[in-house]
Amino acid sequence: MSTIRYDRIPASVPGRSPGLPIRAIAVAFAVSFALESTAAAQLPGRIDAVGAVGFTVTDVEKSVAFFTKALDFRRISDVELSGTEVDHLTGLFPVRMHVTTLELGSERIELTQFLAPWGRPVPVDMRSNDRSFQHIAIVVSDMDAAYRRLREYGVRHVSPEPQRLPDWNPDAGGIEAFYFNDPDGHVLEVIHFPAGKGDPRWEQPGRRLFLGIDHTAIVVRNTATSLRFYRDALGLRVVAQSENWGPEQERLNATFGAHLRITGLRADDGPGIEFLEYLSPGDGRPMPPDERASDIFHWQTTLVTAAPQTTQARLRDGAYRFVSAGLVEFASAGPGFARAFRVRDPDGHVMQIVGASPPSRSNTGVNH
Repeated sequence: MSTIRYDRIPASVPGRSPGLPIRAIAVAFAVSFALESTAAAQLPGRIDAVGAVGFTVTDVEKSVAFFTKALDFRRISDVELSGTEVDHLTGLFPVRMHVTTLELGSERIELTQFLAPWGRPVPVDMRSNDRSFQHIAIVVSDMDAAYRRLREYGVRHVSPEPQRLPDWNPDAGGIEAFYFNDPDGHVLEVIHFPAGKGDPRWEQPGRRLFLGIDHTAIVVRNTATSLRFYRDALGLRVVAQSENWGPEQERLNATFGAHLRITGLRADDGPGIEFLEYLSPGDGRPMPPDERASDIFHWQTTLVTAAPQTTQARLRDGAYRFVSAGLVEFASAGPGFARAFRVRDPDGHVMQIVGASPPSRSNTGVNH
């Protein structure tokens, strides 16, 4: 998926309804985004980084083999976690889970296998416009070579083949993307940015085939509602917004009639978070109300802040749904953080908010 930079939006777009000139809309958005970015930078307890994107797997060793061999990720840590703190963090009981962290470039994913309790598999009829949908976009230096590699590993296609986004969109034209499944059915994307498009770091010399993670994308019901959570409550910056449609988009998402409003957000560090709001078709199903961390279709995105207690209080004031029983403090460094909690966004996607620095050890356990 891709977004449009406002300084490069065309005066008109084929197939767009008449009305306010798109360049005028772009200027208005640009001014609005500048003001929002300033407010986000001043927000107490704002999110400083997107630390990792995680999902649940059936067999961590099988998944590690796929990600390291087919996609060139590097294994950097393994830990088994259990106990009261883990139960409170995940909202499950009793928990024992194996968490493996993999790295590609500067970005990380976390693969979690629940030894107890077990969860449900990815539904075979899950669609790209369902609000349980989430994926990561892996940047490649050569789409043809990446597609050949994926074919060698027998991946299951979501897109019929890589799609080249159309030239009528001057910022996205020439970007190539392809959706496919990992061994458990999670949707992944490989994306190639031509010269001059995308983050400049994707154009560094001596590039490998698989470079890093540009963003994680989530389906949302309403962009404005989601912005109140991610921008206003968490302090992420809106960096781009566009509408994408047409046959290339339909084939990429495997969704006939796909017309998306796409909004990109970022923290100071880490991959972006991208909203996919389907203007059509409008029949995407909501997140299952009983979705749990042990379900194989579960994802969580780890967000890092220097003041998790402040962030937690603001989210409670906003009446958002918490997964965790309060702010959980860990007596050991096993999970890689000292304090954390999990909360759901307006559509049910789980954000794991972690503290950037250890608290004092005057108390441990669960803070309510």
